[in-house]
Amino acid sequence: MSTIEMALWSFPIMLLLIFIRVPIGLSMLLCGVGGAWMVYGSIDPLLNQFKQVTFTTFANYNLSVIPLFLLMGQFAALGGLSQALFKAAEAWIGHRKGGVAMAAVGACAGFGAICGSSLATAATMGQVALPELKRAGYAGGISTACLAAGGTLGILIPPSVVLVIYAILTEQNIAKLFLAAFVPGILAAIGYMIVIAIYARWKPEEMGSMKPLPMKERIAATVRTWPVIVIFLVVVGGIYTGIFTPTEGAAIGAFSTGIAAWAGGGLNRKTLLGAVIGTAIASGMIYMIVLGAGVYNTFLALSQLPQEAATTVAGWGLSPLLVLVAILVLYIILGCFMDSLSMILLTIPVFYPIISHLDFGLPPEELAIWFGILVLIVVEVGLITPPVGMNLFVINSMAKDVPITHTYRAVMPFVVSDMVRTAILVLFPSITLFVLRL
Repeated sequence: MSTIEMALWSFPIMLLLIFIRVPIGLSMLLCGVGGAWMVYGSIDPLLNQFKQVTFTTFANYNLSVIPLFLLMGQFAALGGLSQALFKAAEAWIGHRKGGVAMAAVGACAGFGAICGSSLATAATMGQVALPELKRAGYAGGISTACLAAGGTLGILIPPSVVLVIYAILTEQNIAKLFLAAFVPGILAAIGYMIVIAIYARWKPEEMGSMKPLPMKERIAATVRTWPVIVIFLVVVGGIYTGIFTPTEGAAIGAFSTGIAAWAGGGLNRKTLLGAVIGTAIASGMIYMIVLGAGVYNTFLALSQLPQEAATTVAGWGLSPLLVLVAILVLYIILGCFMDSLSMILLTIPVFYPIISHLDFGLPPEELAIWFGILVLIVVEVGLITPPVGMNLFVINSMAKDVPITHTYRAVMPFVVSDMVRTAILVLFPSITLFVLRL
């Protein structure tokens, strides 16, 4: 069996391991170790490679951003910042048709600016917004669907853990990726609000209502969000202007959010320990996936599969746009079975060389950034795509009185919105890149 055939067979084997509930990181690690053993034919070079991959993976300075952003999200939840964001959005638009659901999406976007994780955004905002949506008379399906979709903004609006991993894999600038993700993230939030507005007119019986609040209360609710605004401007603004690196920005953000949580009374000795333990568990899970992907991708490099795939696809003479669309569709399919981080780590070493060999009329750096944003968008679609979208299960676990089928039906318009937005960004790369070019 050739090394290329070994690499091709490793994909179904790994998917089988994932299907029988072997952890994704361990699945990739086992396939990588087994494949490299077959290539080398002996244990000594395999052990040497495993030692080297482990050291180079975890010695990467940029990986320290991940636990800092996760800790930032933990502190933000403890400090009540998610509730402040939702109350402010609800105060301004809650009385309109579908206004409370729109407020939930807007709060998810705001919380995503200081969180960096889709699942954490969905879970945190679900705790805050679900009772309010129910109290306002919204049907269970649209309530859970809008929060599941809004949760995806947590990883699309900078900062984003997945974009950090993509930057490391493709050797791109993290700050530039964050900057390029900003406009698509805002477009996503606007698209979800448009879906809610249409849904409110299509099925008005599923939408509740609330009385308009006096202007004084609206202003007061907005003022209470000042910690989020300040932290976002300091962290993201500092990174964009080059005052400090993304790692330094993450550290400043975590510290500032911790101070805000302490000042708000949500952070004490007991909750601090819980936040640190929660961050450590999530970071350990991510690092295990990163290690497994590192070992597996080393095996793929040994097999020469990425290089052969790039050469083969380039030799077919297909339209670059057709190849890109096929890759994005594959990501949507994989999203029904895998989480976004695992997909990025598993596929980018194979797909990125293919894309970089095609002519899209863009400089190499802009092509890498544009492709990264597109990939980020479509893997997030997988989080709300039935039957196994992770965000759907996270939100439904909090609304046990809502049948999952109701959530499935209500979330489909949001998936359509994602598809339309992806098509626009594919056809017009300048929408993603124009802020970066400025």
